Amino acid sequence: MADHNATIYLFSDGACSGNPGPGGYGTILRCGNYEKEFSGGSAQTTNNRMELLAVIVGLEAINWDNARVEVYSDSSYVVNAVEKGWLWNWLKKPNFAGKANRDLWDRFVAAFHRHDVHFHWIKGHAGHPENERCDALAVAAYQPFLNSSAE
Repeated sequence: MADHNATIYLFSDGACSGNPGPGGYGTILRCGNYEKEFSGGSAQTTNNRMELLAVIVGLEAINWDNARVEVYSDSSYVVNAVEKGWLWNWLKKPNFAGKANRDLWDRFVAAFHRHDVHFHWIKGHAGHPENERCDALAVAAYQPFLNSSAE
């Protein structure tokens, strides 16, 4: 049974082979002794889309509302968009101010508003165990697309 008062830790990473190109995301959700991993890939995407999708998938997987979520990401794009208020300004402008990834940002906003979310930027590829695991999940998720695009 989940402790709805416990903090949930969300670790995320996205990766691309080329930008754009085949890409993937990896996410770890941890709450107490419970841990779940998520990953997925796309044949043609960007690194920013995969970084953002990694966070969205984690937030959407939380089964109750108003969870306290500590997000750890090496994506300046995602962390700064929220923490520096860029996203909230983009949303006020017609057509999202011409910014990319409107579809994913809309999904993010819906998931974000369900919870009490706090972001922490971490340096990527610097030995952070969960970040390294998320990177491995992301890279593994796009490998099948590398093989199929070569045909």
